Amino acid sequence: MSRKNFTALEKLRIIAEYNDGDLQPKEVARKYDLNVSTLKKWRLLYEESGAAGLEPIKNHKSYSAELKQAAVHDYLSGGFSQSEVTRKYGISTRNVLMGWVELYNGHKALKDDRKGLSRSMTKGKNVCFEEKVEIVKDCLAHGKDYARSMEVHKVSYAQIYSWVRKYLQGGEEALQDNRGKQRTEEELTKEEKEMKKLKRENERLRAENAFLKKLEEIERRRY
Repeated sequence: MSRKNFTALEKLRIIAEYNDGDLQPKEVARKYDLNVSTLKKWRLLYEESGAAGLEPIKNHKSYSAELKQAAVHDYLSGGFSQSEVTRKYGISTRNVLMGWVELYNGHKALKDDRKGLSRSMTKGKNVCFEEKVEIVKDCLAHGKDYARSMEVHKVSYAQIYSWVRKYLQGGEEALQDNRGKQRTEEELTKEEKEMKKLKRENERLRAENAFLKKLEEIERRRY
């Protein structure tokens, strides 16, 4: 058991120390009086939901109808557990998810909880490559706040979630519409693979720095 409640900023710093590899996971956990399982859980939450995943769970969280539908479909597909779906979509508890599943199976509508969310925000729209890159970077700079991106950029949850995932896996190139014509990893030369890996790492570091600055700003405002 941890002796204290960590802020999102503190968790992010501990995750960074864990990822550095200078200390073994047990050593990092012992240093902060944590269980290794807790440390790994934080890292998983960060990888799946960004800095927002490290924030304390809010009791009265609101969700869009589209997010509810996507979460329910993922769960009913059998490919995800309750815990995996709640982490993936930032759902407060598994009971909330199962309540949606019960409504869906009872052929009842999954309504939008978010006030002021226009119908256009839950629909996809055509976006050029440059705009996709801009939207993704803005989303990452705000800790993967998908709901904010939907409202600011007037795109659907499915679009922004997909673009962010592709960007983190393959960089800007993965957002190109002709991605199916790109060479496979096996077709790249050793130098090209190294450059691609370095580019992804640089993009990840820039995103993490943006998260850190954002969280530091939040912490300053609290005190």
